[in-house]
Amino acid sequence: MKLNPLRAALAALALVTLTAHAGEAEVKQKMEKFLGAPAVSSVKATPYAGMYEVVLDSGELVYTDENVDYVFAGNIIDAATRKNLTQARKNELNTIDFASLPLKQAVKHVRGKGERVIATFEDPNCGFCKRLAGELQSLDNVTIYTFLYPILSADSTHKSKQIWCSENPGVAWIDWIADGIKPTASPDCDTQAIDANVKLGAKLRVGGTPTIFLSDGTRIGGYVSADHLEAAIAKAEAKRKQ
Repeated sequence: MKLNPLRAALAALALVTLTAHAGEAEVKQKMEKFLGAPAVSSVKATPYAGMYEVVLDSGELVYTDENVDYVFAGNIIDAATRKNLTQARKNELNTIDFASLPLKQAVKHVRGKGERVIATFEDPNCGFCKRLAGELQSLDNVTIYTFLYPILSADSTHKSKQIWCSENPGVAWIDWIADGIKPTASPDCDTQAIDANVKLGAKLRVGGTPTIFLSDGTRIGGYVSADHLEAAIAKAEAKRKQ
């Protein structure tokens, strides 16, 4: 029986797709054998010289060939446009669904009208978080949801629970992180939110503090100036409203 051109094209496309998926599965298996652990989150064929993109559970992005004879960790640059394709892909992978964040687990702080919104993951003993606090204080018309994320020490967990158990957690957080006034509340209230935040941060691959998420899901890692953050917030809000 002779296939018509359309059916033949569809059949060929299906064959290519199945082959690609089979190749990705094999690369994942070989890569995990190379790593010695089931630590590969995803594998995707790329248009770059037969290479495969490999995303590890840690969030790291590397490349390999179909036989996993070589593993390349670095940036791929489009020579024609000079665009860093690796960084663009990392940005895509690091973007989250902001609406899915469990904001009830966060300390809320409203500045001005609070019409714009960001979320931060912060450890109370993080030096860069304390520097960031000064920058956040200068922002206007923004609601800040801070997920207490104690990953540095046992004292970080203790302080996080004290802040969460305070009569006004938002005030207690600002008092400590911006002004150095230690929380005094007893950490004996329901602090399941703190444990949930640690699990949430791990799920979102938040490897350090501070980490900021904008309303469009964009991630900013580390300390940034108020001017930089203001521009990023404005861009995210404009994108979200499109």
